[in-house]
Amino acid sequence: MTALDLSSPVAVVGTGTMGQGIAQVALVAGHPVRLYDTAPGRAREAAAAIGARLDRLVEKGRLDATARDAARARLEPAEALAELADCGLVVEAVVERLDAKQRLFGELEDVVDEDCLLATNTSSLSVTAIGGALRHPGRFLGLHFFNPAPLLPLVEVVSGFATDVTSATRAYETARAWGKTPVACADTPGFIVNRIARPFYAEAFAVYEAQAADPATIDAVLRESGGFRMGAFELTDLIGQDVNEAVTHSVWQAFFQDVRFTPSLAQRRLVESGRLGRKAGHGWYDHGEGAEKPEPHTADKEQPPAYVLAEGDLGPASELLALIREAGIQVRTEDGDEDGHLELPGGGQLVLADGQTSVEFRDVVYFDLALDYRKATRIALSASQDTSQTTLAEAVGLFQALGKDVSVIGDVPGMIVARTVARIIDLAHDAVAKGVATEEDVDTAMRLGVNYPLGPFAWDRRLGDEFAYDVLDAMHERDPSGRYAPSLALYRHAYADDKREGTS
Repeated sequence: MTALDLSSPVAVVGTGTMGQGIAQVALVAGHPVRLYDTAPGRAREAAAAIGARLDRLVEKGRLDATARDAARARLEPAEALAELADCGLVVEAVVERLDAKQRLFGELEDVVDEDCLLATNTSSLSVTAIGGALRHPGRFLGLHFFNPAPLLPLVEVVSGFATDVTSATRAYETARAWGKTPVACADTPGFIVNRIARPFYAEAFAVYEAQAADPATIDAVLRESGGFRMGAFELTDLIGQDVNEAVTHSVWQAFFQDVRFTPSLAQRRLVESGRLGRKAGHGWYDHGEGAEKPEPHTADKEQPPAYVLAEGDLGPASELLALIREAGIQVRTEDGDEDGHLELPGGGQLVLADGQTSVEFRDVVYFDLALDYRKATRIALSASQDTSQTTLAEAVGLFQALGKDVSVIGDVPGMIVARTVARIIDLAHDAVAKGVATEEDVDTAMRLGVNYPLGPFAWDRRLGDEFAYDVLDAMHERDPSGRYAPSLALYRHAYADDKREGTS
């Protein structure tokens, strides 16, 4: 099945920001485009706005003036749905209400030909439910663009329960012909991105609610150690706290209030107070004129230890040994059967976040996971009230000697980056095991849809098969609510190699 022919008109119903963006994508790709909106005059206003954006593309050298003029000639506002009769594809981008979308597609079915593809851009509603009342649900699917649609490459092509394979394939190839990167996914709450991304926000909020760190520190650790482009607090301020919470609540409800997707009470209070983020002038941060963004907690300067003793395999943190040597600190090594750690001169231990807490041990400081310990500019440490100040000072001094800023947070299991990445990996494995998407499409979706530095499966391969499972299993032991219980899919993945080795 090939992409929709360029001579076939594409209609966009709903002319808000997303509708205009989708229309611009189809228009620049070469299709005739019809714009329709129930509000009188709105379609003409949208056509004018799209024309203005095409002018700016010409000014920036991103579009040829001749191509712009041709695109403008192909753009038509429609006064009635009947004017969409000859379209080969209709994409809906109206209000996120099931009844409104169902009513619209019922009316469209009376207008367009039977071979016209019908698509919803919903991000939170069930594609199956929207198309459930149609006479021909096989030609109905989801085309979930990301905002701003002309700039972001990802499109989730969502097959409802009744969607024909030929319809999904044609929509997929059409999105690719438009210069987008499509990923195929089944109709599941949140699709790929909004399902798997929930822990990025949830775990940051959980660390905050536990009073282990403030928003500025958590954001800095996610960026500077985890490699994420933005932290969870600044990103939700940008998205809008009401919008982000609504998606979380929708996914939670759609999964029958699964504890893994439980919304944050702290975010709920933020929304109730009207602090919705940048658009309201205040969210987690003050965005008022002249307001200064708070600085992350950064530890005072400490002396580095004269040496460290590396016992066992440090796993994902093994590259630290080379960095420590390069900093002029002696590294002594000793074989060990247990999980690896660094022993400091004062007798305390420095351990990679593993889902346990410092208070459980005699004298342990935990350090957080980093995407790349060489490139990381900040490392988080956690210690309990019983940890000796000598051990904590040596740990701080060690990472400072490696050129890192150090943030000391509260004694929470999994710290910040480790628990976040482990949960993302777990949800990714669970989604693939349940037929939502392929591993490749999941990684593509998370990199392009939310700008993760690595897809969950690429990250999992880097960390080792058992890392995410072990972190979550330990966290589940300390919080048996089910929130951190590893999925069966992750369990099978983590121990498949062990089983093969045991039978060889």
